[in-house]
Amino acid sequence: MFDLKKYEFWFIVGSQDLYGEETLKQVEANAKVMAAEFAKDALLPGTLVLKPIAINPQTIRKLFAEANAAENCAGIITWMHTFSPSKMWIQGLAINHKPILHLHTQFNRDIPWDSIDMDFMNLNQAAHGDREHGHIYARMRINRKIVAGFWQDEDVRRRMGVWMRVAAARLEGMNSVVVRFGDNMRDVAVTEGDKVEAQRKFGWQINTWGIGDLAACYNDVSDNEAEKLIQEFSDKYEFAPNVQKGGEFRHSLVEQVRMEIAMRRFLEAEHAGAYTDTFQDLHGLPQLPGFASQRLMEQGYGFGGEGDWKQSMLLHSAKLMASGLSGGTSFMEDYTYHFAPGKEAALGAHMLEVCPSIAEAKPRIEVHPLGIGGKAAPARLVFNAASGPAVLATIIDMGNRFRMIINEIETIKIEQDMPKLPVARALWKPYPSLAGAAESWILSGGTHHAVYSTQLTSEYFKDWAEMMDIEYVFIGKDTNPECLRNELRWGEAYWNSKI
Repeated sequence: MFDLKKYEFWFIVGSQDLYGEETLKQVEANAKVMAAEFAKDALLPGTLVLKPIAINPQTIRKLFAEANAAENCAGIITWMHTFSPSKMWIQGLAINHKPILHLHTQFNRDIPWDSIDMDFMNLNQAAHGDREHGHIYARMRINRKIVAGFWQDEDVRRRMGVWMRVAAARLEGMNSVVVRFGDNMRDVAVTEGDKVEAQRKFGWQINTWGIGDLAACYNDVSDNEAEKLIQEFSDKYEFAPNVQKGGEFRHSLVEQVRMEIAMRRFLEAEHAGAYTDTFQDLHGLPQLPGFASQRLMEQGYGFGGEGDWKQSMLLHSAKLMASGLSGGTSFMEDYTYHFAPGKEAALGAHMLEVCPSIAEAKPRIEVHPLGIGGKAAPARLVFNAASGPAVLATIIDMGNRFRMIINEIETIKIEQDMPKLPVARALWKPYPSLAGAAESWILSGGTHHAVYSTQLTSEYFKDWAEMMDIEYVFIGKDTNPECLRNELRWGEAYWNSKI
């Protein structure tokens, strides 16, 4: 689990000096009450930091300059308690590099009908103070999240919390490395992409290490060290008889755990949050890391199969966003469809690497031949995914920009046994329908790889795309593929104009 409290969110309340000292004292007092309540709310996972009331251009510019320099500042929340002329904010906003949430609220919930006077109106005028403030964001074409409503309402705080988690993931990405063990799978298109542009846009450092570097680390891990770790999770998973102590394939599990230890050490040494591998490049390793990758994903690392570094880092970001929430988040791949009328569904899995955080019951460690890659039969966790609302998200490189595609789905219980399919799997009904979702996903250029989450909703990924200033395509209950075709064409014109 990640420590989200280390991420700071600066709360800047706007006003001006024309109302007099008493009004400003009341603004400050109200802001302190709000900040104190926000700090106690579990829906807001970060650390809220109340800053001095912003009343002039000099104060505002200084606040934004300090925020830019503050390593733990993940974002800025602005609210105009009174009227704060927006020209005061231009210089500060012009130099800002932090995500912004514009909170449109007011300190009092109700209008005090019997006592309201002009003093009250001057103090509590966010209804037009925030409109003035919102204008300058629009005028300067600044991306931000707008949350409107009473500050004590649960949904207002929930939306603020979503944004905080996304902003924390953005900052984490700015400081993260993606380790590519070897290159991409040969001849695959969707795993390719502009790594220089990704670092400019997302902050990710995407670099390659020879698989021999990992093999050397693997050779430094002993069987005894692996057996010691196996004992630590002996109650966490079921063990097939042949992988138990003394079993025929115990060595396969030991090899996977040695790889887990080696990869974790490697990733820690490189300050990496994510990694990729491919079954075409395994020189010096006895198996494709299967169980090892499942375990590392469970610990919060991002993974991408076949060298897919885009989904790898998106998964790491999603893991941070989802920290502490119920459910699970995993790398996922579309495999096959069920077209029975009225029961249409998609079966997702991967050769090996699906995170056990999404399992409906205790996963089982089994060893089976892989049938690809020419290596020994790998150990893996086998399970069915828990049912419930979920979301799929993927990032693709369109050549002149990145695009995120988001599909809301409903994971359903797998009613039939699949004794000859020893992999982790999930069965889902995508919205608006299997055909509609598939047509829309393919029309948008979606990959066969995605991040799958029952912890997050589409709002998280939409906020992330907005924060990163990239295109996103949303596929949900109301999506019409023919209408989406036109929307993609309109979007092409818009995004081309930004180049």
